[in-house]
Amino acid sequence: MSTDVTAKTPAPAPSGGGGAASGDGLLQLMLGGMRRNMRQYGMLMALGLIVVLFAVWTDGDLLLPRNVSNLVLQNSYILILAIGMMLVIIAGHIDLSVGSLTAFIGAMAAVLMVENHLSWPLAVVLCLAIGAVAGAVQGFFIAYLGIPSFIVTLAGMLLFRGLTEIFLKGQTLGPFPKDLQKVANGFLPEVGPDTNYHNLTLLLGLALIVFVVFQEVRDRKRQQEFALDVPPTTLFLLKLVALVAAVLVVTLLLASYKGAPVVLLILGVLVVGFGYLMRNAIIGRHIYAIGGNLPAAKLSGVKDKKVTFLVFLNMGMLAALAGLVFAARFNAASPKAGLNFELEAIAASFIGGASMSGGVGTVLGAIIGGLVLGVLNNGMNLVGVGTDWQQVIKGAVLLAAVGFDVWNKRKVGS
Repeated sequence: MSTDVTAKTPAPAPSGGGGAASGDGLLQLMLGGMRRNMRQYGMLMALGLIVVLFAVWTDGDLLLPRNVSNLVLQNSYILILAIGMMLVIIAGHIDLSVGSLTAFIGAMAAVLMVENHLSWPLAVVLCLAIGAVAGAVQGFFIAYLGIPSFIVTLAGMLLFRGLTEIFLKGQTLGPFPKDLQKVANGFLPEVGPDTNYHNLTLLLGLALIVFVVFQEVRDRKRQQEFALDVPPTTLFLLKLVALVAAVLVVTLLLASYKGAPVVLLILGVLVVGFGYLMRNAIIGRHIYAIGGNLPAAKLSGVKDKKVTFLVFLNMGMLAALAGLVFAARFNAASPKAGLNFELEAIAASFIGGASMSGGVGTVLGAIIGGLVLGVLNNGMNLVGVGTDWQQVIKGAVLLAAVGFDVWNKRKVGS
């Protein structure tokens, strides 16, 4: 082990005229770190480039505070679905039913609240429970009966779409209670003195910056304690500065409009919670294990059937949450709601670093992938790109992301 660590330590620069050599060594070290961590940094850099491209192309309209706020609201339900889908893909499965389940939950919410006048908090709890049961049923067929997830969720996609049509009788049903609409469209309340900014959003942004720095530094120290490969210090600091700058810019943009949307707070809780679960909890490690190498996971004592069952139960609950957010945002339940949502969530996961073979991916990666698609959609709408070319471009981006994953595996394996 000591020999390996010594081999990775760069040789000191020679004295005298070694400045150029030292600079070349630093450059090589940074490039080597970039290659080793390309999966982690590639989509972050791609997202940054896409934002800069459309910011220039739209003469700054993309980064107007109002548009940034709308960007969050318009993509919230896809980001919620992407978190659950990332876990499903890491476990080595796929879920084609989430779009239809989203529509079905919206229909159930409308029936409960609009037709039967049930209080919206109770209706929300019932809808989340229905989503969990739907996911659990699919998870049972997949985990305990051994039916491939593609088949089970394809059947679920047809079933939930049909049930949506039945419950809504082919019609749009609304409106929803005002308080529920505020969850999907509302903003955090203003507190404190008048500063020309939304004070609560500024405080949340500052807390997020502290959390990001603490998390990154702690993860790096933990990797070093276990003698794992870590990026060079310079590259790590560059990443830290970029993350802090990104959070600061978004915070100021949101705070200069109406503040942070309520749904952004919900997303933040989901990202932190599921991020911790996948990085630190036993079940998170088990999800990675069954997706990476199922036979080895079984030999290690992992209860693969239970884990798979819980993954799909969780996906059903998140699909229900997305359905409630979507229905509340548009203030109506529609039989055509949720069309292609499953494809958007799957695309966001793969663009965000998930692997076709399972066992690879992060919750933050799913968010980054969803934001790549969201910024592409928003930017292309602002510059007047037709929906036909939008589909072509998004398909090309997905193909490039998966192609990069295959290429990266071959490079690592060679």
